[in-house]
Amino acid sequence: MRIKMFDELARKKVFTVEEAAKIGGIDRNVLKVILSRLEKKGWVERIEKGKYMVIPLGARKGEYTLNEFVIGSLLVDPSAIAYWSALNYHGLTEQIPATVFVQTTSRKKKQELEIFGVRYRIVRIKEGKFFGIEGAWLEEFQVNVTDREKTIVDCLDKPGLCGGIIEVAKALKHGEFDFEKLSEYAIKIGNSGVVRRLGYLCDVLGLQINLPEVKAKNYLLLDPTMPKKGETNGKWRLIINLDIGELE
Repeated sequence: MRIKMFDELARKKVFTVEEAAKIGGIDRNVLKVILSRLEKKGWVERIEKGKYMVIPLGARKGEYTLNEFVIGSLLVDPSAIAYWSALNYHGLTEQIPATVFVQTTSRKKKQELEIFGVRYRIVRIKEGKFFGIEGAWLEEFQVNVTDREKTIVDCLDKPGLCGGIIEVAKALKHGEFDFEKLSEYAIKIGNSGVVRRLGYLCDVLGLQINLPEVKAKNYLLLDPTMPKKGETNGKWRLIINLDIGELE
């Protein structure tokens, strides 16, 4: 029964303790002992509490791992690779972020984890902000990733999770986007700062986009990760604390 159970788990490649118990019809306490032995033999590796991956034949324990986006997607449900990680996935940044950013609407006790030497950050958002997601196949697993337009909007919503506004400006300048969708997303996310920052960047970069007029009287920082000083822009009600000319 145990061999049959392991064969079925091997086909899945990743599994939870609950899935293994159901497949094998084994008591959870007995199963924990079995999994501990399999881990010592180098047949499985624990991703986090209650979640395991099967190590392929011929691979050595400690040297095999899954794609970091696949692991990130397994840490929480629902999930989407987002922010700086999504910029990298879509080829919209030359930077390789040291952390994998995973967006979710669910609670997770630990928001920052390190697994197999890779750092992960779980970012919880409101249900209304969880949209603009597409599927990507990586190592036979389907992973959710924010699409190009949602990635830009998310980064404008939380600039600290993408390396700052300068990374968004670079992406807008060199990438290809559906600006009608970009406008729709910017409004839908419900943060006026996103509309203001996107509007200003498009003006500076000479990009055509249709965005609503800013009626707020307060001023926001163009880049919240930078010092609070700079000239003001009345059209978008922003304090321009970043020189976009640095793009050149």
